Amino acid sequence: MKILSFLSDMIIPIFLFYIIGWGLLARRDVYNDFLDGSKEGLKTAAGICPALIGLMTGVGILRGSGFLNFAGEQLGKLTSGIGIPSEILPLTVVRMFSSSAATGLLLDIFKQYGTDSRAGFMGAVILSSTESLFYCMSVYFAAAKVEKTRYTLPGALLATLAGTITAILLTGICI
Repeated sequence: MKILSFLSDMIIPIFLFYIIGWGLLARRDVYNDFLDGSKEGLKTAAGICPALIGLMTGVGILRGSGFLNFAGEQLGKLTSGIGIPSEILPLTVVRMFSSSAATGLLLDIFKQYGTDSRAGFMGAVILSSTESLFYCMSVYFAAAKVEKTRYTLPGALLATLAGTITAILLTGICI
């Protein structure tokens, strides 16, 4: 077990020395290559900042206004009869926009109901089987300068729906 701990501590330094060594053997100017990569990274980060700020602001407004809780309670009246807790609905909506905000909501569910509760277990499986599609689309498409998305959003929404339904069915069977 100590060897795994040692390897996990040393993997990044070994990887860095490998890259530097390879660059030196190939007679590359490793430092200038690093600086060029850093410049490109900063350009990419600056290009995706507006999309990130817009998404985080929108999620913050929805969560802070209480709209997500209200919508979850109202829809929860319909879904509680089939075994879907009302806390899951806001989680699935927020997950499409922001992974970190969804994780925060899941932690709130864990604190209130426990990790072994139906809502906690179902929420954890839903977060594991879905993706923050609006975040990914806005960030990656902005970085790659993709303008024609055509079927991306309908396909991503369908995949999210399939992942959510499968997670609900699987956790309903297990609990």
